[in-house]
Amino acid sequence: MPLRVAVQMDPLGSINIEGDSTFAIMLGGQARGHRLYHYAAEDLSWHEGRLWTMARPVTVQRVAGDHYRLGEPEIIDLGRDADVVLMRQDPPFDLGYITATHLLERIQGETLVVNDPAAVRNAPEKLWVLDFARFMPPTVITRSLGLARKFLAEHKEIVVKPLHGNGGKAVFKVGASGENLASLIEVFNTAWREPHVVQAFLPGVAEGDKRIVFVDGAVAGAVNRIPGEGEIRSNLAVGGIAAKTGLTAREEEICAALGPELKRRGLLFVGIDVIGGEWLTEINVTSPTGIVAIDRFNGTDTPALIWDAIEAKLG
Repeated sequence: MPLRVAVQMDPLGSINIEGDSTFAIMLGGQARGHRLYHYAAEDLSWHEGRLWTMARPVTVQRVAGDHYRLGEPEIIDLGRDADVVLMRQDPPFDLGYITATHLLERIQGETLVVNDPAAVRNAPEKLWVLDFARFMPPTVITRSLGLARKFLAEHKEIVVKPLHGNGGKAVFKVGASGENLASLIEVFNTAWREPHVVQAFLPGVAEGDKRIVFVDGAVAGAVNRIPGEGEIRSNLAVGGIAAKTGLTAREEEICAALGPELKRRGLLFVGIDVIGGEWLTEINVTSPTGIVAIDRFNGTDTPALIWDAIEAKLG
């Protein structure tokens, strides 16, 4: 049965269709006959007990520079006029993002929201991972220069990054001398009110930072992301190189621990990051990526798995 699918995402003109996961999911849904609408999170409005948005019907095609066509704007009731909402705008995970989760939570019971908005709100990617601290590298969450210095003295090399950052932005390595640590913490404390992530530097990142994707609690595949020359960051968005990979025994243990909890929370499409085959660093629930590279290496069809799971939930 064709579904009415409202896709909450960033402007379509800004995406790279060669690697964008949302675009791949939209192509997969369209191929099944589902009707797609596009809107931005800031277009949401609550009025007279209903959640509305200005949306535009959209068709997509894998043609660079001509990859989407928008129809005339329509005002739609997301509770009554949509069967599925895909919450796929990129972070930052700020008050705008959090507000959108609160609004979308109000249509649950009428419309399936993927991922579950309350679960997304309650699972910030670098904080929820603390529930699985046994799999994490040594980590502190702090604004304290004193604690950061103590941690550096213990671990010799560390990484400092924003708590709600994304795409490898503002990730810094600090060496044993700690020459720039005070300045760095000062800059971070000025830029962000929340504490920051300070982790032991993992030399294994040179071998790759693996993205493992789950669909409805089951592993759908993985891709290794290797840092570019002169980089410690492996994110594809900052020049990381994708490579075919499998799972280590430790990674299978991590996946076995996470999978049931992801399914229980209604987190249907999730990507986790594991460094060196053993260290869990993030659980990405907001707008996970990586499925295009995974499918290219493995000959799989992850969008089909996602649509199968959505259709199953809708009966």
